[in-house]
This record gives sequence, structure tokens and C-alpha cells, in this order.
Amino acid sequence: MTRYDDEAERTFVALPPAQGQGFAQTWWGRAWLKSLEDAAMDAAQVKTGRRLARAGAVGAVSVRPGRITAVVQDRDRTAHRADVLLEQLSDAQWDRFVDMAIERSGHVAALLDRDMPPHLVEDAAAAGIDLLPGMGDLEPECDCDAWDHCGHTAALCYQVARLLDQDPFVLLLMRGRADGAVLEALQSHGSAPAQEVASGPEGVDAAEAYAAGQVLPPLPAPPGLGDGPGLPPSLDTEAGSPPGVDPSGLFFLACRTAAEAHRLLAEALRGGHDRRAMAAEPTVAQDAVRLAAGDPGPDVLDRLGAGSGRTREAMAVAVHAWRLGGEAALSVLEEEWAVEGDTLARARAALGSAWEEDERPALRARANRWTVVGAPHQLRLDREGRWWPYRGEHGRWVPVGGAAQDPATALSAAALATGDEP
Repeated sequence: MTRYDDEAERTFVALPPAQGQGFAQTWWGRAWLKSLEDAAMDAAQVKTGRRLARAGAVGAVSVRPGRITAVVQDRDRTAHRADVLLEQLSDAQWDRFVDMAIERSGHVAALLDRDMPPHLVEDAAAAGIDLLPGMGDLEPECDCDAWDHCGHTAALCYQVARLLDQDPFVLLLMRGRADGAVLEALQSHGSAPAQEVASGPEGVDAAEAYAAGQVLPPLPAPPGLGDGPGLPPSLDTEAGSPPGVDPSGLFFLACRTAAEAHRLLAEALRGGHDRRAMAAEPTVAQDAVRLAAGDPGPDVLDRLGAGSGRTREAMAVAVHAWRLGGEAALSVLEEEWAVEGDTLARARAALGSAWEEDERPALRARANRWTVVGAPHQLRLDREGRWWPYRGEHGRWVPVGGAAQDPATALSAAALATGDEP
């Protein structure tokens, strides 16, 4: 939601157009708006500001001690810088506020929950500290040269009411202290709840980073690509393995993971990577074949086959297909799909133009597979319009080459694999 330029300034990203009737849901947010509405000399300007804020015309809001700032656009898209000033509390007033807060554990707990109960404000007022603005405390400044609240400063106040709903510490910052300083002061006085919040999560969320925009440092240079994947540490130890853990299988999995990470990094560093579509996540059955293509031992290979529903022979054919063309080749091996519409028309046109009339083989079609009549050769079409050569072997069809755009080229590869003339 915010970014922190330093301890004394927060910048909130522009909020989307407001929904519903009211801008402020909390009592302190409504009190903020009452200060604006009671003091503004021109009620029409206040209504204009409410309409601008509701329409999303208020840009990012900068909040710092004594001042809030934003760029507000008129209906004609003219941009104006609007500022609203609020008097800061003195150091003595802040000391009294901290002393007052720690006297009642409920006050500290409320602040840590981003809440501002009425009794906290009342106790602060009794100590001579006005947290919420009163009539006339919100002093406007705008480059439209209005002498009182204009539509732009009113819109800014309405937007800030929404921010106050989410975090009353915004008001404390306007009064002169960032939330970190308030919590540190409470902690230095021995408040246990403040100590708990001081150890909150580190880092900056994505919205804060986005709001920071141009003030962020440039990204570091991409990492260099090593000569090859790293080698995981050996899992061979003198101690026995826990039940159900296969050290050799685990070591193989770690090696293949390192190899896949190296491959993905190489792709990411290649030019134009940001313009390529992301590949879909492989299924469990596909990933089993990828792992099996890494030449595991027979025990691991059998486990991969059993886990993916393949016999050893079927896994061997699947691995061969994977080595020829990865997921695409595996899909052509194991999936049969109906070729229809424009895809079927393009396939027929490719088959019709691939050979001279007197040389065209007789083909029998079923789904995405065309089998040569009287020969152990087959063509399979993938969803990208490429042709894959297959041959008959021991009662099954097996891939014998990579994909080709031309069916005649693919069929020649199938013929050569069986020793026939192409």
C-alpha cells in the first residue's frame, strides 16, 4: 500500500474510484471529514472535491509531518498540485502523548492494532494534545490559486479519509511522528506489546515497491550462467537411511532438479525470453518421463514407471520420444486427438502437395495419425501442425525422428529407419 522514502514520509498509491455512499467508515475518518466540511467557506467546492475523489481523480498521496500532497485532475484532465497543512505536535506534546499511552495498556494495544478508540483521543485531549483536527485546522494550498478549500484540496481530504480508515498512524505522521518513531518511543518506555511489533516482518510488499516508482535503484545485472548444473552433496553416510528413504533415488532427483534449474536459467537469460509465452507446468506423468530420460538406475526407473502407469517397455518408448522432442513428442506418442475444421484442411493440403501424383503413398487416416497402407510407416500430426515419423516395431508404433513441417520429409525418416527406400 505504501512506500517509505524515509522515516518521515509515506507515499500511498492512487486509490481506485470509491464505491458506496460514505468515504470514511471509522469514527476518526469521519471526524477528519467533519473538520473539512465545517470549515470550508464554499460547500459547492466540498461537493466538487467529493465527486473528484469518488471518480479516482486523486493521484498518489504523499504524507509527511505537517503536510499532505497529491496531484488532482479536473474533469478536463487539467492537473493541479494540492496541499493541505496540519500543525505538528511539539516535542513536549509527543512526550506527554507517549506517557499517557503507556499509562493504559489498552491505548498501546489499540495503536498496535491500527485502531484509535475514542477514549485514547479523549485522554490525549485531556493532556493538551489534539490528535484530530478541529475547525479550521486543515489549511489548504493549491496551484489553482483558490484562497480557501477548492475542489482539489477537498478531494485530497476525502482521499486521506480513506487512508485514515486503513491506518490511523497516517494521522500521527501528519502530526509529526512516523509510526516507527511512535513504536520506538513506546518500546523505550518498556512497553511489551511495542516490542512484539518491532520484530514484525521485514521487506517491502509489491504495492509499496510499485508506489516507489522511479526512486527505486536499478535492477542488478542478471546472474551469469555456469558451465553446467551444480552437483548436489553426496547422501552416502555411515548412518542408516530412515525408513522409506532411498538415498540413491533422492540423489538422482537432486541432480535432475539442478539440471532443470540450469536449463531454465539458460532460457531466461536468452534474448527475447520476456516475449515468449510461459510453458505450461508438466503433468506428473510427463515429469516422470523427463526424470527417466536422465538415465536413473533400474530401481528408480521402475518406480517412475509404476508411478506414471507405464510398463518398463512403455517407459522406454516414452523416454525415446522425450529425447526426440520433449513434451511435444511425448504428447504425439501418447495422445490421439480428432483433426477437424481448418486444421484438417491444412493437413490434407500438406499431404496433397508433398508428393507428385504418381508417387503419393496410400494413407489410411485415423484421428491425427496417417498410416501407410502395406508398410510399417506412420505419420502423426501435432497440434502445431508438425509431422512426426513413426515405424511399426514388435506390435507397437515407436517414434523414429524429430518433427518436420513437410509430411514427405517425415515419411522419408520413417522409411530410412526401417531400411526401406524413402
